[in-house]
Amino acid sequence: MVTTSQVLRQSRFAPCFRDAVDLVAEPVRNPGPGEIRVRNHWCGVNGIFDTQIARNAVSYMPVSLPTYTGVEAIGVVEAVGESVTGFKVGDAAVTVRFTWGYRETATAPAAHFIRVPATNPDYLALSSTGVSALLALQHTGALRPGEVVAISAAAGGLGHLMVQIAKQRGAHVVAVCGGAQKMDFVRGLGADRVIDYKAEDVAAVLAAEYPGALDVAIDTVSGPIFDAFVDHIARHGRLVVAGAAQDLDGRPEIVTGPRIAHRIYYKGASIRGFMNGLLTDLWPQARETLFSLLDEGKIRVTFDAVRFQGLHQVPDAVEHLLSGRSMGKVVVDLRP
Repeated sequence: MVTTSQVLRQSRFAPCFRDAVDLVAEPVRNPGPGEIRVRNHWCGVNGIFDTQIARNAVSYMPVSLPTYTGVEAIGVVEAVGESVTGFKVGDAAVTVRFTWGYRETATAPAAHFIRVPATNPDYLALSSTGVSALLALQHTGALRPGEVVAISAAAGGLGHLMVQIAKQRGAHVVAVCGGAQKMDFVRGLGADRVIDYKAEDVAAVLAAEYPGALDVAIDTVSGPIFDAFVDHIARHGRLVVAGAAQDLDGRPEIVTGPRIAHRIYYKGASIRGFMNGLLTDLWPQARETLFSLLDEGKIRVTFDAVRFQGLHQVPDAVEHLLSGRSMGKVVVDLRP
């Protein structure tokens, strides 16, 4: 029997994830009452969150060192403690809780896991990133059939699922991404208009083709794309801020200009912050919806073509995601 397993532990604050973590071996323990032990097969990567945790820059989650890292993992239940009724040995289980993602084996309360049909990484992506995509559009964005939706970073792990969910809801999708390969990918997901921000001026395209017509806009980038979305938000439109990748260095750009109130008041428009961690009561129904869409073939998960094998490659995967080269969801294979 394996008596130790590897885990990524953060022992210091540092400018980047790689410099903040160490790969260590820790004893594998049997689950106590109410706990299960899961041998992880895959973990999902959240490069911006990982980097900000490394810097202790997540305002709503102060970090006490040492800490463990990672949010998403899927694996097989190896052992079940007393009084656990929702899991049995051999079940597939997902966790989406901070500190349980970047480890080979997790022994934790059964309530920290979700039983899923199989260890297929599709279920990992939909349980985490998929839930964010659905709730950002449906709950925070209040998307209605027939509306025009703009999505930044549309070829990414979050964006490519948003494109598909929006199309399933009957929306007209304007997708922003960079480069010919990503454009072809997003078109293949059903986007109605794809804007290559590397070759086209997003603001100019919206002014020419969608002036004041964006009913919903989901932005994870900030900067000029955010400004373009604001300028062309429709009457009663909703701009959802789901991230700010451009501000990753911790120094948000200071922009001199009219107060944003002057750009939204007369339209009755709104700018809404989306924070998935504040919507936990909505997660179960969102997962059920997404799993049904997957089973019915109405949505598909695409994983980035670059493969990462083993916990030691998580820092490589984080840096790859932050590079802007990834397309689809970035995961790391933890299978022995």
